[in-house]
Amino acid sequence: MKSENYMNPYLAGIFLGLVLLASFLILGAGLGASGGLARIGAALEAAVAPQHTQASAYFGSWGPNYLSYYLVFMLLGIFLGGLVSALTAKRLHLTVERGQASDIKLRMVYALIGGLLVGFASRLAQGCTSGQALTGGAMLLSGSLAFMVSLFASGYAVAKFFRGQWHD
Repeated sequence: MKSENYMNPYLAGIFLGLVLLASFLILGAGLGASGGLARIGAALEAAVAPQHTQASAYFGSWGPNYLSYYLVFMLLGIFLGGLVSALTAKRLHLTVERGQASDIKLRMVYALIGGLLVGFASRLAQGCTSGQALTGGAMLLSGSLAFMVSLFASGYAVAKFFRGQWHD
């Protein structure tokens, strides 16, 4: 894929910073995604078992309007923005990103396990990596900065175990 199909990363970083600033100024809160996903999960559960969802210690405190939350709309905007970007750059196609040494089933299993672990951890920590890194980092919170150092260090530490899947 040609690199001219992608936005300049420095310009993209400036735009991301401006979006974060706008979020602080307009909403009084930073960016994140896991809260929106949790709200969508609550709405889906409420569609199947509304009484159970309302009685839940986790979802019940959110009230019956699970989707009336700014992070739901932010998540929708992220999805639509990515879709528009892919369409305008003519980069939209279904594929499974993987190395030649990894078969599709193994890659999908790794992706599922990783997604479940990250999703569980983000709700357990009451925030995802994007909220922690962008919002907490912009506020110069020491916990967020320690989190980012730990995240990158752990990524480098486990990379050697998965590098064989991407040797091409």
